Amino acid sequence: MELLSEPLPGVLHLRARSFNDTRGSFSETFSRRTMAGFGVDHEFVQDNEAFSATRGTVRGLHLQADPHAQGKLVRVLRGSIFDVALDIRPDSPTFRRHTSVELSEGDGQALWIPAGFAHGFCTLADHTVVAYKVTDFYAPDAERSIRFDDPELGIAWPIEPARAVLSEKDAAAPSFAAVLEEMN
Repeated sequence: MELLSEPLPGVLHLRARSFNDTRGSFSETFSRRTMAGFGVDHEFVQDNEAFSATRGTVRGLHLQADPHAQGKLVRVLRGSIFDVALDIRPDSPTFRRHTSVELSEGDGQALWIPAGFAHGFCTLADHTVVAYKVTDFYAPDAERSIRFDDPELGIAWPIEPARAVLSEKDAAAPSFAAVLEEMN
């Protein structure tokens, strides 16, 4: 894997090298040794996969509060997404800032989102499949959601908020300020 950029401290935009021949291609999509070389030396405890049938599906912004905060290594198996990481660490110099990247099937790209960030994505194609590795197990009591279109965040989603396909939970998600208040 190669490091393409570090758009916010600790958030890594990566790309797996692809080896192609007449049979097709081969890519190493994760190497603990390579990730440790980038400063990410975490044990992944769970792999998750999300299928979204419709373009314009928004999942997030999601996080797990301490002590179950999760780092995520996100990539797309089919389709494409607009992927967002939001810094929610109050002591961070990039607190409240976000970054976004487009990840698509076949581009070999991935986004490492460390603990202390909220994560969300919008599908840019029908039948999109997103896979991500996480560094802590899902803990329902630690789960939080932030309203994806909270104007305080200024995220330029590639869809009109009223047209987003949302779960009931995400449609009812509170503002960033309300989630911070609850966590403190």
